[in-house]
Amino acid sequence: MTNSSGLSRKFVLLAVLMMFGLALLSGCASMTGETAGENIDDNAIHTKVTAIVVKDADAHYFKIDVVVTQGEVVLTGFVNSRETEERLVSNIRQVKGVKSVKSLLKMEKKG
Repeated sequence: MTNSSGLSRKFVLLAVLMMFGLALLSGCASMTGETAGENIDDNAIHTKVTAIVVKDADAHYFKIDVVVTQGEVVLTGFVNSRETEERLVSNIRQVKGVKSVKSLLKMEKKG
């Protein structure tokens, strides 16, 4: 009888640990508001958008921050002209997975 009692306790303990584990893992997705797949997609988009900024002949000299959340890209920082800003935004919109681009870029002459 003690053997089945020991198995019952182990089963209950295992069930409780599994419930805590599930609660913990599901909490991770809700903390960021993104699923693991969305987070990976955002990271891939961020990498591609950053490459566009770095490769741009006019923009790579300036400090431009890129934030991607659920496919929505926000650019902050500085550019030297509206043409540079428009070119960046246009190129970023072509990246697969980008839903929208919001530019908060400001004009600054590099000199």
